[in-house]
Amino acid sequence: MPAERRFGMDHEHYDWSPLSTRGILRWPDDARLALSVVVALEHMEWLPPEGSFQAANLAGGSTPRAYPDYARISHREYGHRVGIFRVLDVLERHGIRPTVAMDAMTASNYPYLVRHCLDRGCEIIGHGISVSRMITGNMSEQDERAYIRESLDSLRQATGEAPAGWMGPEYGESERTPRLLGEAGIRYVCDWANDEQPYPLTVPSGELYALPVMLELDDVVAMAHRKVTVERYGTMLREGFDGLYDDGTGNGRALVLSLHPWLIGQPFRIGVLDEALGHMMRRRDVWAASGAEVVDWYRTHPPVA
Repeated sequence: MPAERRFGMDHEHYDWSPLSTRGILRWPDDARLALSVVVALEHMEWLPPEGSFQAANLAGGSTPRAYPDYARISHREYGHRVGIFRVLDVLERHGIRPTVAMDAMTASNYPYLVRHCLDRGCEIIGHGISVSRMITGNMSEQDERAYIRESLDSLRQATGEAPAGWMGPEYGESERTPRLLGEAGIRYVCDWANDEQPYPLTVPSGELYALPVMLELDDVVAMAHRKVTVERYGTMLREGFDGLYDDGTGNGRALVLSLHPWLIGQPFRIGVLDEALGHMMRRRDVWAASGAEVVDWYRTHPPVA
């Protein structure tokens, strides 16, 4: 679907819908805010296949260096070995069911982590093949369809069930990705960062919804890319929540956080996450839910005019 410049947007993946013109969204028990946390478990390959695309600003280590960049690769692996357990402990402490975005290489090569996440009650969603292989418009439709199939088949084999959701590595998509995800049976996608409520995407087959992540509160975007200090990041989490919580008085909002255990799971950062989530969950009228729970509620209880 090539881009077409027109009023309100330049594609046809969803309808133009300014928040001020929508009906009222009500969460369970009239909660003001739905809180969902997506935890990325993504593998960084030592040598990605020839022709694959890796984001130029892919974080990890201090700065990219010549192969083999042990610091960068092992920094990323910290999340699989240590950070994930801290992050899941904090989420459990605050009664938040995690949504784990897991790529195919993690699902296939880290069976302990798959079992651990399932035993902790996590929802597991698709996250591509590896963080080193980002979906882009340079892929052919055949290659992208095979890429999505490999990712979902790996999760299905590892977990015993098909994932409901998808988050592209580094939020990567092509102009055809929503259509291909709908065809593959995916019900929601977290790559579109343009709203504070879920919304339906237009696909020729299947039923697909966007569950928008608050991009600037993504820990990698904030601390690795924009160099926000950890103290300021904690303030951003609290202030972002407070703003949405206040706005949710009149119309329900969703706060979807994207976290990376290799970064936020470090011992000198995890306390900031713990404090921020405590601030959120001490408030009344907050519904903590997995991505699928939020989207399933929205599709059966859409905004009412």
